[in-house]
Amino acid sequence: MGKKSKPTNRSRTPQSKTFLKYIASGWDDSQGQETSRWEVADFTEKRRAEIAKQFKGKVLMIAAGEPKVRSNDDEYRYRPFSGFAHLTGWGSATVPGSVLVIDARKTKVHSTLYLMPTADKNSDEFFANPMIGEFWVGARPSLLQVANQLGIETEDVAKLPKHLEKIGKVVTPKNAKLAEALSTLRFIKDDYEISQMREAVNVSIRGFGDVARSLPKATTHSRGERVVETAFYSRARLEGYDLGYGTIAASGAHACTLHWTNNDGEVKPGDLILVDAGVELDSLYTADITRTIPVNGKFTKQQKQIYDAVLAAADAAFAIAKPGIKFKDIHNTAIEVIAQKVSEFGFLPVTLEESLKAENQHHRRYMVHGTSHHLGMDVHDCAQARREMYQEGILQPGMVFTIEPGLYFHANDLTVPAEFRGIGVRIEDDVLVTETGVENLSAALPRTTAELEAWYAQELLGAAG
Repeated sequence: MGKKSKPTNRSRTPQSKTFLKYIASGWDDSQGQETSRWEVADFTEKRRAEIAKQFKGKVLMIAAGEPKVRSNDDEYRYRPFSGFAHLTGWGSATVPGSVLVIDARKTKVHSTLYLMPTADKNSDEFFANPMIGEFWVGARPSLLQVANQLGIETEDVAKLPKHLEKIGKVVTPKNAKLAEALSTLRFIKDDYEISQMREAVNVSIRGFGDVARSLPKATTHSRGERVVETAFYSRARLEGYDLGYGTIAASGAHACTLHWTNNDGEVKPGDLILVDAGVELDSLYTADITRTIPVNGKFTKQQKQIYDAVLAAADAAFAIAKPGIKFKDIHNTAIEVIAQKVSEFGFLPVTLEESLKAENQHHRRYMVHGTSHHLGMDVHDCAQARREMYQEGILQPGMVFTIEPGLYFHANDLTVPAEFRGIGVRIEDDVLVTETGVENLSAALPRTTAELEAWYAQELLGAAG
């Protein structure tokens, strides 16, 4: 638990006694790091109390997780386990290898956060350890600092094995019941989470502005999709922690591949480009937005026809979304409109009524995915919850999810006319359930064809100015 030093042949570090004495001296430690209590601490305390209530008499152990190797001694950017981050509020600042222990055996619940503390300057770890040394990865927080920030008692992670010997049996997320509980706990967002979701969406909307302004350059590059991808990524790193998931920048027929993340294709005037992207904040909350944009700023007749059909499905889903309905009703409503539209286009080999029968579903050829998923710390949040709590679950105020219908006519699909082939459209918004309905958190990003055309023109005008 916690980072360990790895053997390396890259360099040699000095080890003389004279050097060790010299490097340990002459440091100004008076500046210190911020130790005030974070806003999230009040909310995570309640979350830990709730999970402890469900496991009364047990000791829970939730690990942040270790870094993942990308290549040899190069690692991917670290991201802790969402269940750990939700209960601690530590987010992107988490020290890898940390472990949260919640002891619910007594009336008063006791939580302890185990982490690797700051290296002592008298140890060669301070300058020589490329995994945890301050010279290599920067200063690490002290136990006291983390305790003050998060409102959790802290201990050196080196003590955890002995403590576990005394505790005995613990419950970890490998236990299906705990994994389910950690997911279910995130269904209804508290005020802090909702504020973070709003911010993630707002930053992502600015990222879509970057996308629009990148399109003229994208049309001049053989891998124009990557010009678009990197434009959004810059926003994610400048104002967030990272991307919430791999950006989809799918131009032309690539838009019909639902999870197109190669992003190595051309961006051609006259085509549409489907961009599905979200910024993840330092708190690890992420947005998930999709817009389908005409590369040259204007929809063709067929593109508009398809786009308007998808918009009608999305609007129908918005119209019924409110507390008290089943989560799956959102998809059922949207897909009925999709079925109606492709029937009107004349693409179905049977009547609309026949296609809608459970044993047929011909219209699903053109939209095989679902319409909604919960959203939060994970882009597909609450995924370990039971089906009766998810698809069969009832909408409640505080839930955040997506509405994202689409239509996809593959370039080699002989069931549709040639002028429709190679066109894919998806519209995705992030919504918050309120007391009376839902709020579209991403409403500031245009949704209709006319609004998109005007927005795109304005973005390019701003870039030119």
